[in-house]
Amino acid sequence: MSSIYTFMLMGGLTLGFAILGMFIWGAKQGQFDDGDKMMGGLLFDSQDDLNDAINRENKREEAIKKSKEKSNES
Repeated sequence: MSSIYTFMLMGGLTLGFAILGMFIWGAKQGQFDDGDKMMGGLLFDSQDDLNDAINRENKREEAIKKSKEKSNES
C-alpha cells in the first residue's frame, strides 16, 4: 500500500515541477508581457493617436529584441 502512495507522491511532484518549469519558461519568453498593450489603447481617442501608440509599441519591442540579442552575444 505504501508503494502506491510513493508512486502518487513522485508523480505529483514531477507534474508540479513540470508545470512550474513551463510557467518560468513562458515568463522568460515574454508570454505574459502584453497586459500593458491592451490597456494602452483605452487612453487614446483618435486614429492618429492609436497609430502612434502602435508605432511606439513596435519600437519598444524592437529595442527589447535588440537588447536580448546583445545579451545573448555576450
